Amino acid sequence: MSKLLSLKSGLAALALGLVSTLALAQQPTTVRIRGQIEAVDGPVLTIKTREGSDVKVKMTDNVAVFGVVKTALSEIKEGSYIGVTGMPQPDGTQKAIAVHIFPENQRGAAEGFRPWDLRANSTMTNATVAQTVKGTDGQNILVRYKDGEKKVVVPPDTPVVTFVAGDKSEVKPGAQIIIFGATKKDDMLEANRVNVGRDGITPPM
Repeated sequence: MSKLLSLKSGLAALALGLVSTLALAQQPTTVRIRGQIEAVDGPVLTIKTREGSDVKVKMTDNVAVFGVVKTALSEIKEGSYIGVTGMPQPDGTQKAIAVHIFPENQRGAAEGFRPWDLRANSTMTNATVAQTVKGTDGQNILVRYKDGEKKVVVPPDTPVVTFVAGDKSEVKPGAQIIIFGATKKDDMLEANRVNVGRDGITPPM
């Protein structure tokens, strides 16, 4: 009887493992793209990436376009939901190299702390501002997310931006963009959101 139970348990574990593997295999692979639009052909964008390569990205029919616009450091207030592109410091703090303030309807987007690819060893923290105090090296901000908190120093010259609703007319040659999660589909990348720098801005995050 114990051998039978052991066999059933083993088979159940194997089945669970297979289901998990299949679930992982079915998750679409996403890539982050920074660069300049070189050409637009209907829904297909040709982008010169910051690495110098050319990629084609097809916008979905329901693509959301957001403008990336400059805003002031003073707009980061207690309760703001922000994304901090940072560099880890020896004392455990994060030194901000860019901050983006999310609109209220995007509160909670990609909450948490993770590695980022703006620079080597850079990080991204999407979290709510719990406290902000002016310090000697800039603004000292405490941010909290569901699994923890980070202390962030924002130097005075840190680019601070926010997202505003845009439209497809902004997706044109010469525009500087960032696509956070283009999905690989067959031989084409596909995006349901494109973030476009306005007024000559290169999205800094």
